Amino acid sequence: MTSFASLRHALGQLDSLPSVPHIALKILSLKINTDAGERALLELIGQDPLILAKVVGLSNSALFGRGRKIVTLHDATALIGIRRIKMIALSFAMMSSMARKQPGLLNIQNLWQHSLAVAVTMDALSRYMPAESHPADDEIYLAGLLHDIGFMVLDYLDTRLSDRFHARMAAEPERPVEEIEAEMLEMNHCELGAELGRHWNLPEGVIAVLRYHHTPSDPRAAVGQPLVDMAHLAEKLLPTFGISESVRPGIDEGEWRALGIDPERAAEIMAAVENNIR
Repeated sequence: MTSFASLRHALGQLDSLPSVPHIALKILSLKINTDAGERALLELIGQDPLILAKVVGLSNSALFGRGRKIVTLHDATALIGIRRIKMIALSFAMMSSMARKQPGLLNIQNLWQHSLAVAVTMDALSRYMPAESHPADDEIYLAGLLHDIGFMVLDYLDTRLSDRFHARMAAEPERPVEEIEAEMLEMNHCELGAELGRHWNLPEGVIAVLRYHHTPSDPRAAVGQPLVDMAHLAEKLLPTFGISESVRPGIDEGEWRALGIDPERAAEIMAAVENNIR
């Protein structure tokens, strides 16, 4: 697709989007609460050099790496944990299916870095939340890692428009992304990501995060709560990390309370997040 008006038309024909990659379906099918399932997952990752390199590389990043250098998948699993390994491998496999062979102005590495930082920050927020409202760890990571995949959908459907859009974002870094999208795009990255999520049969809560992470007060976001609020707050805590996606500034007490977090702990949480991503 190459024209501005084609976005909505293209999404009306979901076959124009890639299917869930075969390796992602295999990862999804594995039950890692057994030794056999864990071994199968690690064998599957070990057979895919790109996913293996991504997992081991991430274990040495500031987000996870502390102390000695990690060089094996076994050591990475001991550091990150098998559930995180599964979600990172799954999300990387999904995102890779959307990448074009000749890269454009959308920096996939920066998008991945930003998405991982949001997932890690959502995970950190969950530790301050009441146990009864704590989402499943799997959904936290999947939602965080895929929340901005709509940028890749735009890049896949209309590469020239995507390049113009990202050039504009780079030229006007202080403007919220939704303002630029409203001027330039027929559909924003939240809508595009949600349509891909439906095409891939992702959980409804994760699809809600893709669609509403910039508009968590939308009544339709309720199906994805508290994940939607967590993703929204995580992006506010990471305003310049990874990609030039400026969000509206300021976190009010109500945003903390929506997650059951005492606003008086805000400074403590922000310091912990900043320490994690340096």
